Amino acid sequence: MATYDVAIVGAGPAGSAAAYRLATAGASVLLLDKATFPRDKPCGGGVTGRAARLLPFSIEPVVEDVVDRLECGLRYRHRFTRRARAPLAYMTQRRRLDHFLLQKAAEAGAEVRERETADARELDARIVIGADGCNGASAKQLGLAEDVVHGVALEANFPYEKRYARGMVLEIAVIRGGYGWIFPKGDHINVGVGGNGEEGPMLRAELRRMCEAYGIDPDAAQDTRGYRLPMRLSETRLARGRTAVIGDAAGLVDPLSGDGMYEGFLSAKLVAEAALDVLAGRAEDLGAYQTAVEQRITPLTRAGWQAKRAFERFPGATYALARLPVTFRVLQKLLQGDLPDPAQARGVELAAIRAIYAVSRVAARATEPGSRSAASS
Repeated sequence: MATYDVAIVGAGPAGSAAAYRLATAGASVLLLDKATFPRDKPCGGGVTGRAARLLPFSIEPVVEDVVDRLECGLRYRHRFTRRARAPLAYMTQRRRLDHFLLQKAAEAGAEVRERETADARELDARIVIGADGCNGASAKQLGLAEDVVHGVALEANFPYEKRYARGMVLEIAVIRGGYGWIFPKGDHINVGVGGNGEEGPMLRAELRRMCEAYGIDPDAAQDTRGYRLPMRLSETRLARGRTAVIGDAAGLVDPLSGDGMYEGFLSAKLVAEAALDVLAGRAEDLGAYQTAVEQRITPLTRAGWQAKRAFERFPGATYALARLPVTFRVLQKLLQGDLPDPAQARGVELAAIRAIYAVSRVAARATEPGSRSAASS
């Protein structure tokens, strides 16, 4: 008999959320992490409305600002503002959010071990889940999530400025395959830039340029940090037998936004459901998790690759479509969780999305055959 029903390697958002769901359902859960909490992680720290809705409890105790305004620019020359009727995102810090989620998992009954590492292949559990991020070893140990590409990002914290309260700033196409951002927090603002992996050497200069364009003193930067963004390609295997990977360990980061919080929480929910079926004898393995990812997350990933390609190849035309009020309505519904994926929009909203996809198809034809960009679609 295995000591635990489920062992989870990594106590980030996905790992702790999965541990909470499984422990609440009565499973014996071991949750391991090499760090001591609270610990910080490089991340913009935004939790979209749709991501927050996936949790069985509120994250209000760690929310530092509520965003209902989007300011979007194109290469520092054009800009528009849209305001939503409901929150688009909740701003927090990973140091606070991750600790809060870990405590929730522990309160639900999961056994938490900090400052501990383990080989995922050697854990004494009926089911093993890798959730230790893109730099963790569990995916490799389990032979999963092998076809993943990486974007890169650089961020820093700056003194708080009230003008950014309740809003998020996005500056499109300032770097190839990505954008710059400004996110408000309780006592500071987070400014960053991110894009394709090969753009790494340009990030530091572009972060300075982003600050200067918005009147932020670049020399006031604190906690400047770079990190990778793992993005799954189609058909990447995420489950085998009674093992699986979730969240960033599975490469479940949106290719367009670079956000992985929604995908992390959703993959935690999906793997917990599949694991409970195995534990109850209703299934032999976690194959249902792989199927659920293909149904629930892959359409969003595919849409993200298409929009990313359109912005990268034809930023002006795509920006013109993105700034239409009807397009913002689709974005608002997506971020708030009222629309599962862009392809399920209706009427003029669907027409706007199809126009962006049309630009993406033109971009695909213009992409050199056999390139990594072409494979990403």
